[in-house]
Amino acid sequence: MKPDSLRVLIPALSFAVLLAAVFWLQPRAMSYLGLNLLFNLAVPIALATIAQMLVIAVNDLDLSIGTFVSFVACVTATFLNDSPVLGLAIFAAAIATYALVGVLIHLRELPSIVVSLGMSFVWGGLAVLILPAPGGSAPPWIRALMTAKPPLLPMAIVASLVIAAVAHLIVMRSSFGTALRGVGGNARSVERAGWSVLKLRAATYALAGLFGVLAGVSLVGLTTAADANIALRYTLLSIAGVILGGGEFTGGRVSAIGAVIGALTLTLASSFLTFLRLSPDWQIGAQGAILIVVLAIRLVLNRQERRG
Repeated sequence: MKPDSLRVLIPALSFAVLLAAVFWLQPRAMSYLGLNLLFNLAVPIALATIAQMLVIAVNDLDLSIGTFVSFVACVTATFLNDSPVLGLAIFAAAIATYALVGVLIHLRELPSIVVSLGMSFVWGGLAVLILPAPGGSAPPWIRALMTAKPPLLPMAIVASLVIAAVAHLIVMRSSFGTALRGVGGNARSVERAGWSVLKLRAATYALAGLFGVLAGVSLVGLTTAADANIALRYTLLSIAGVILGGGEFTGGRVSAIGAVIGALTLTLASSFLTFLRLSPDWQIGAQGAILIVVLAIRLVLNRQERRG
C-alpha cells in the first residue's frame, strides 16, 4: 500500500473504531440529533487543524493558532456584529499580519516556534483588549449558518466534508499546493523550478490565517458569545489533529483529508471520554494516549511497508 494511502487509512480506521465504541456505549448517538451533539464543535477545530497543517507543510509550527482563533472570536462577537465593515477590515489586517510573519521567519531564518509563540501573546493581548470579559453576541447570519439542519447529515459533518474537499483540492491537486509541499520537501528544487519560496511562505501563512479566521467565526456561531480564552486548547488540538491525520513535521508530508479526520477523531474522543465518566482533568491525558496509540500503529505499518 502506498504511504499516501496509509496517511488517510490509519486515521480513518481509528476514527471508525472510536465511533463504534461511542455507539456501543450510547446507542442513542446513532441518530441525527446524536451525531449533531457528538460533532457540535468539530467545524472550528477542523478549520484550525487545516491552518496548522498548512504551516507544518512548509516545515514550520504555529503555536499562536489557539490565541489567534480566540482573537477572531472576540472580533466576531463585537466588531463584526456591530460594524461588519470594520470587522472585515480587522480580519484582512490579521491575515496580512500572518503573511508578514511568514516573510519574517523566512528572511531572518528565525525559528517558527519562537516567532509564533511571541505572536500568541500579541493575539491574546488584543483579544483581552477587545473583550475583557466573556460576552458579545454572534451575528445572526453566522448563527443561522452554523445551526442549519441539512437533510441526512448534521451541519457539522457536512461542513467538515466540504472543508476536507476544499483543503484537499488546494494542497494536493493545485500547482500552488504542489509547490507549497515542495517547500517543505526541498526548497531549493522549488526555487530552481521558478517559484519564489518567499512568496510561497507568505501565501501559505496568509491562507493559514484565512482558515484561522473561519475557525473563529464558526466557533462564535456555535457558542453565540466569545471570550479571550475560548480557543486556547486549539493550538495543541490542531497539532495533534495534523499528526493523527498522517502528517509529519518535516518533508511537506501532510494530508488534508487526514487532518480533518484527525480533528473529528479528537472531537469524538472528548464525547467518548465523557461517556466513560472520565474527569475533565484526565481527558486531555487520555486524548494524548489515544494519539500515542495511533502513532505507534502508524510507525509499525510504515516499517513493515519499507521492509516489504
